[in-house]
Amino acid sequence: MKTHEVLAARDEDAVPLAPRLEPMIPRYTRPEMGRIWSDQNKYRCWLRVEVAASQALAAAGLVPQSAADAIRDRGNFTVERIHEIEAEVRHDVIAFTTTVAEHIGSTEDSRWLHFGLTSTDVVDTAQALQIKEASGIIRGGMVRLAEVLKARALEFKHTPSIGRTHGIHAEPTTFGLKLLLWYSEMQRNIARFDAAAEDLRVGKLSGAVGTFGHLQPEHEEAICDALGLRPVDVATQVIQRDRHAAYVATLAVLASTLDKIATEIRHLQRTEVREAEEFFSEKQKGSSAMPHKRNPITSEQISGLTRVVRANAQVAFENVALWHERDISHSSAERIILPDSTILADYLLQKTATLIDKLLVYPARMLKNLESTGGLIFSGQLLLDLAESGMSREDAYRLVQSHAMRAWKEDLVFREEIAKVPEITERLSPEKLAHAFDFHRQLANVDAIFARVLGA
Repeated sequence: MKTHEVLAARDEDAVPLAPRLEPMIPRYTRPEMGRIWSDQNKYRCWLRVEVAASQALAAAGLVPQSAADAIRDRGNFTVERIHEIEAEVRHDVIAFTTTVAEHIGSTEDSRWLHFGLTSTDVVDTAQALQIKEASGIIRGGMVRLAEVLKARALEFKHTPSIGRTHGIHAEPTTFGLKLLLWYSEMQRNIARFDAAAEDLRVGKLSGAVGTFGHLQPEHEEAICDALGLRPVDVATQVIQRDRHAAYVATLAVLASTLDKIATEIRHLQRTEVREAEEFFSEKQKGSSAMPHKRNPITSEQISGLTRVVRANAQVAFENVALWHERDISHSSAERIILPDSTILADYLLQKTATLIDKLLVYPARMLKNLESTGGLIFSGQLLLDLAESGMSREDAYRLVQSHAMRAWKEDLVFREEIAKVPEITERLSPEKLAHAFDFHRQLANVDAIFARVLGA
C-alpha cells in the first residue's frame, strides 16, 4: 500500500488527508537509522577518530606525518576480523586497533596508531559522532510531524467540537485548536532536543583519568574540531553520563507527546464518539471474529512503543553514577538504550506523522456530539449572563445548576427548559438567551490563539 493512498470517506462529512501534503512524509526505512548503529558504522566512526587524532598529532609534531598519512590512506578493517580477534583478546578496542594495524601493514607506520589515547577516548568520541548523525534524522522527523500538525490545524481551525474535561463534555472548542496544541508542544520538543543533541556533540581525548597525561588540551581541541565536535571542559576517562541521560530523557518526553496524540485519537475513534478515525485501507481487517471492526491499531502501537523509550530513560539515569573515574556498568546498557531509543523515536515520529496526515475527520459528527446535551455545555455562559444582569453569582449558580441537573437526569433539552424559567426570562430577552447558547461566541478568539502560536 502506498504511503498516501486516499480512502474514500464512508460519510459525506469525512475529511481525509489533504493531498497537498503528499510529498511531506517519505516512506519510513529502518536501515537508514539502523545503519548508524551497525558494527560497520561504529568501527568506521572509531577509525575517523583515530585518523583525526593521528593527523592532529602529526601537525603538532608528535607523530610522523608519513605515519599519519598511512593511517589515513591504508587504515581499514572488516567486522569479521575484529570479532575474530575479540573472541581471543576479550577487548573490542584492542581487536579493532590490531585489525587496522594489519591493513596499514608497515610496523613503522602502524605503531603510531592510537598514540597517546585510551580506549574510551575513541569509543566516547566516536559515539558522539553516531548520536550526532542519529539526531539529524530524528530532528528531520520532528520537523515533518510539526509541519503536518500545522497544516491540519489550519485545515480545521474553525471546525467546532466539544471540549472534554475528565472525559465529560465541558465547553466548545475547535478540532484545529487540538492540533495546534500538539504543534506547539512539538516546537518545545524540538527546542529541548536541539539543546540535548548539542550537549552531546562533544568528544574527549584526555586519557585514562581525564588529566591529559599523554596529550595536551590543544591536541584534543584540534582532534574534536576536525570531527565537528566540541571538547568537553573536564572529564574522567569517560564523558559524563548526565549528558546522555538528558538526551534519552528528551526522547522520552518526545515519546510522551506522541503517546498523548495517539491516546487522544484512540478516544476520538471510539464508537460512542467517532469524531476522527485512523486510515483504514480497503483490504484491511480489524478482527478475526468481528468483520465490522476498525481498530486504532497504529495509535495503540505508538502508545505501546513509547513506553519502551520512557523505560530507557530510567536506565540512562542509572548510568550517571559510575565508580570513581570510570567503570563500564553504563557501557552494556548504552549498547541497547541508545540504538533502541533513537530508532524508536525515528520510527514513532514517522508513524505519528502519517497517522495525522491520513486521519479521517468527521466535522458533522463533532457538531452532533457538541449539541447532544441539549445546551448543557453553555451553563457557564448562562451563569455569567445572569450575573451580568444583576443576579448574584451564588443565586445564578444555584438556579442554573438545578435546571441543568434536572435536564441531565430526565434527559430534557436544557435550552428549552431554561426558556420556561421566569427568573431567567425576566432578566434575559429571547435574543440574549439565544446568544448565551451560541458556540460561535465562545470561539471568537480562535484566530487570536492561532496568531499567538503561528504569528501573523
